[in-house]
Amino acid sequence: MLAKFMQTANAPAPRIEKRCGGEDVSALGAFPRGSVIEITARIPRSLGVTSAELCIRRDILAPSDEGKDDSVQRFGFEFISTDYVNDEYKLSLDTAALCGGSESGLFYYTYIFRRGREELVASAKDNVDFELVAKNWNEFRLTVYRPEYRVPSWLGGGVMYHIFLDRFAKGEGKVSYRDGSILDPNWENGVPQYAEYRGAEVKNNHFFGGNLWGIIEKLDYLESLGVNILYLSPIFDAVSNHKYDTSDYLKIADEFGGEEAFEALVKAAHARGMKIILDGVFNHTGSDSRYFDEYGRYGCAARDERSPYHEWYDFHAPEKEGAPDYTAWWGIRILPRLNTHLDSCREFFTGKDGVAEHYMREGIDGWRLDVADELPDRFLEELRERIHSVNPESVLIGEVWENAADKIAYGKRRSYFRGAQLDSVMNYPTRKALLDYAEFGDASALAAALTDLYSSYPRPVSASLMNLIGTHDTERVLTILGNPVKVRENSYAYNAVQEKLHLTAEERARGTKLLCMISALQFTLFGFPCVYYGDEAGMEGMSDPFCRYPFPWHKIDTEINEHYKKLGTLRRGEKIFAGGEFKITRAEGGYFEFIRYKKEEKGYVLVAVNMADEPIKVYAAGGANLYTGKRVVGHPSISKGEFIIVKMKGEVK
Repeated sequence: MLAKFMQTANAPAPRIEKRCGGEDVSALGAFPRGSVIEITARIPRSLGVTSAELCIRRDILAPSDEGKDDSVQRFGFEFISTDYVNDEYKLSLDTAALCGGSESGLFYYTYIFRRGREELVASAKDNVDFELVAKNWNEFRLTVYRPEYRVPSWLGGGVMYHIFLDRFAKGEGKVSYRDGSILDPNWENGVPQYAEYRGAEVKNNHFFGGNLWGIIEKLDYLESLGVNILYLSPIFDAVSNHKYDTSDYLKIADEFGGEEAFEALVKAAHARGMKIILDGVFNHTGSDSRYFDEYGRYGCAARDERSPYHEWYDFHAPEKEGAPDYTAWWGIRILPRLNTHLDSCREFFTGKDGVAEHYMREGIDGWRLDVADELPDRFLEELRERIHSVNPESVLIGEVWENAADKIAYGKRRSYFRGAQLDSVMNYPTRKALLDYAEFGDASALAAALTDLYSSYPRPVSASLMNLIGTHDTERVLTILGNPVKVRENSYAYNAVQEKLHLTAEERARGTKLLCMISALQFTLFGFPCVYYGDEAGMEGMSDPFCRYPFPWHKIDTEINEHYKKLGTLRRGEKIFAGGEFKITRAEGGYFEFIRYKKEEKGYVLVAVNMADEPIKVYAAGGANLYTGKRVVGHPSISKGEFIIVKMKGEVK
């Protein structure tokens, strides 16, 4: 993919090509320290350019870069040759010299083309493509990461399944519930407990009975979907059904079967080659916990300055009557925020024999970090180092909703992908791009969003992104696709209204077709797919708690379910998807097409989708349709809302 000038008014089009180690890396914007990037600019003579320059500056908003020199460095291109149509200029950029004494760095840059006294600046569109402007330009980003940075290959080659414990499956095995819990026996038609409106207090003490034993009993089902990674919602002891209000990090919730069920699940999953990822909620605890002890159940209330946990929390005088007198996560009183900058608090999680190491030694394969943006750099670095010391093949995945390459959170630039913090993130930007494409049919917007991500992240990260289209924090994807306008108009409606919102037969049919299409993209794009429990069964629902209904074991939508089984088989059977290269080949109107390939292998996989009103021809004659198992005869056409996944012979040009 060559960076190109976005042509307007018949203007000529400069071309920028980057190569590293002999390979074309024009589509990439992240490189290991020590890489030398050879940049070639081919500029039409008709543009009248007489010189070219790269201007680059170090970002200093990350704590690790404070005090560094952020002045602009200028590198002039050397004129090489001309064919009297295009002039060729080159320069070499040494990333080690660029970083100076640092192990890594984030940089922003642009290209300046001069003609006489006039300067034309390359304004970045998506970190690869650009347009020439005279002012108000956007910079490209360049991440230089530690050369030893790698992500275990099993992650990018996986199919993940996200399980909300209380609502997935009830299994036969010992469980118990604390006083005050309400156990709802109506698994098939029960409604999750809800507050009057979003943000209002709710006890969340209403349980349906899903547990770890149930997951063990459903492993055959999960295998039929191609699943080989289980991502579990929090399993630690807590008062609520969702368990994001931890009471005791070193105790498995009795409602889920306790330590016995957990050990049995780890053993059973690993026997099938499945990995287990736990949800790490390390930014806040529950107020009813052995650390904060709001109700004095544990005899070490944090309000008592003599408590060893007192300094873990930020107590202060209330600003007004009734306001919390401690810092709570997003002001939610039952979730007092932890002071993870404090050594004793941080080391409880990241230190020797701490929480993270404890569960690593019990056999888990990694962690998903809740609200990773709110955890300090040092916490992330120590946590990743700790879990890798126990198992070098473990992974750390962060909850980040934006492009994580240069995100600013709470006034500080985050350094997630410079080699010491995260292995992957939840890929919310791609979710948004896919949903927008399904609604508006703009293939160029989808291409721009994917290009920006792919060019932003180190290759090990791009290959391991957690691609999701539904989570416990979002409306059900089928509901969104069935009627996105209805979802937007009612997203802040009273919960009693949201509970009664269901798709009509026509809306459900539309949603089903579009779900099949965007899940086909989810399973074939760079990264790996993560299926939120029940999406593959056709579950509907608005936002929390209506995206958390019990799994419909007796009324699974067989059309959608069979589709997901095909995708799982396809994904696991075609190794090109595990770390293969990614290249967009067409993005016109409503038609979007890309290929996946590996440089060392012959053949490639072509994936095409269409949201245009008219059928579009796909040039895939002679290929093997991986979804249907049939040979492609001629050049087939795909209609609106359809897709095709074809294994082609030959080399990628």
